[in-house]
Amino acid sequence: MTMAMMMPTTKTTPRRKMMEEEKKDGHHLHRPRMILLPSHSLTRLLLLLLLLLPPWLRITLPLPPPPRQRQQPPNAYDNIRRAIVINDGKRENLIRLIGLKSLFARQLPKMPKEYIARLVFDRRHKSLAILSNDPSKKECDDEIIGGICYRAYPDMRFAEIAFCAVSASQQVKGYGTKLMNLLKMHAVTEGIEYFITYADNYAIGYFKKQGFTKAISMPKGRYQGLIKDYDGGTIMECYVHPSIDFTRVPEIIHAQREFILQRIRAGTSKSDKVIYPPLPPNFYAGQDVKSRAEKGAAERALAIPGVAEAGWTMADLMASTRDAKDSDKKKHQLKSDLLALVSKVQDQQYSWCFRDPVDTNEVKDYLDVVSDPIDLKTMEKRIRRGDWYKTKHMLFSDMMKMVNNCKLYNGEGNTYYECAVSLEKYLASISPMFTE
Repeated sequence: MTMAMMMPTTKTTPRRKMMEEEKKDGHHLHRPRMILLPSHSLTRLLLLLLLLLPPWLRITLPLPPPPRQRQQPPNAYDNIRRAIVINDGKRENLIRLIGLKSLFARQLPKMPKEYIARLVFDRRHKSLAILSNDPSKKECDDEIIGGICYRAYPDMRFAEIAFCAVSASQQVKGYGTKLMNLLKMHAVTEGIEYFITYADNYAIGYFKKQGFTKAISMPKGRYQGLIKDYDGGTIMECYVHPSIDFTRVPEIIHAQREFILQRIRAGTSKSDKVIYPPLPPNFYAGQDVKSRAEKGAAERALAIPGVAEAGWTMADLMASTRDAKDSDKKKHQLKSDLLALVSKVQDQQYSWCFRDPVDTNEVKDYLDVVSDPIDLKTMEKRIRRGDWYKTKHMLFSDMMKMVNNCKLYNGEGNTYYECAVSLEKYLASISPMFTE
């Protein structure tokens, strides 16, 4: 009986088995040793090898192309010669001022020539002139194509336009619009927010096209006493937005129009190519077609095939009814009336202390005495917001609260109290306007 010897067995792993097979085949004699390096050391080694290579073996990788910049179309205003002309005693400016004086005298025959000369040569006034590109017209009156004479009031951030004219031989070429747009661009650099002018009946149409309006939004206290009132002229105002490039207004409007059209096409792309059959004769059978109620009319419109698919909702249809339009007209009329009442109060000479909020950083105990402060500027903001005052009487209540706050804090015997008493009498005299 033969006994087999029991030997301990060794567990064979996949890696060990692979090494044993390589030994049998002799591959282990040619297999290089692997040296593991840290990632930063490996990077340095590769860079060193690249530097040791001869130049003709190095690979030069091309640089990525620079990003394409969006090129704006050429600006038509770049080719216009213009200059800001002031009376600084220099020969060139004096020649141009004489040309501007002659231009204003020819194009504005109703203006006295002495008055034009006095303002044009006044050192407080400036003029923007568009100049001819013809070298033969240099340093003569014909060099001036058009000009605007104005006076700036930097502390009040507005400017008054005195004269504006374009040469008769250069009219109907768009120079009037270009002249005003260039002036607005220059006004931004001077910190001007508003332009104000008195326009005669022949100039009102031009100024309206340039963004001027008869509704004066600038507080009267900013320009009262600084500019003269002219008989037969209409005061007009223009707000100069600091972020608008007025030389590219047509391009801005075109871009806005294209953006709106793209949004419309994107919203109606699923339904604008669908053609629905005509409504059958009995489509409204069983419906009260004689009813003119808002909801009934909107429901009938929404039942038409394609209306809902185009994105219309019940709220949209309700808002487009006659009653909703009448309601919007009433709100707009109330807003206009309230703004007119606030403007009337602001125009009074004793309303100066009520035009702005009380600065609580200076008057530190004001809120300890007055729990609900109010002022004319806050009222105007609430009116323009459109969701605060429902009636004129609510505005009258705020104005009386403003008067009572002033009396409560200041007490008798000072200027503020006297202004409050005068304003209270004025509000009593115009109180019927708050009940109409």
